[in-house]
Amino acid sequence: MTVAVVEITTTWYVLLASVLFTVGAVGLLVRRNPLVMFMCVELMLNAVNLTFVTFSRALNDVGGQVVVFFVLVVAAAEVVVGLGIIVAILRRRPGATADDISLMRG
Repeated sequence: MTVAVVEITTTWYVLLASVLFTVGAVGLLVRRNPLVMFMCVELMLNAVNLTFVTFSRALNDVGGQVVVFFVLVVAAAEVVVGLGIIVAILRRRPGATADDISLMRG
């Protein structure tokens, strides 16, 4: 019995990141639910972070990992504010879509 060993190279990580980014972009363009759109944006952000870490590791440079750290800090703040706004809107109008939200004026 032989076991095939697959070496995971930079190409695999970049391919995975591109698939994740594509899924997020398609979800953002197709879906109208604000919560799903928000999750698609986060998926795209994580795909970019994966690319930063991949090239940081491939080039033996810590700069990409530092950028990812700051992006994650900003993303955490974005999640707190964005998710709070989205939940508040969906509590008032449970069936609200992105088109409905753009029509709302304060």
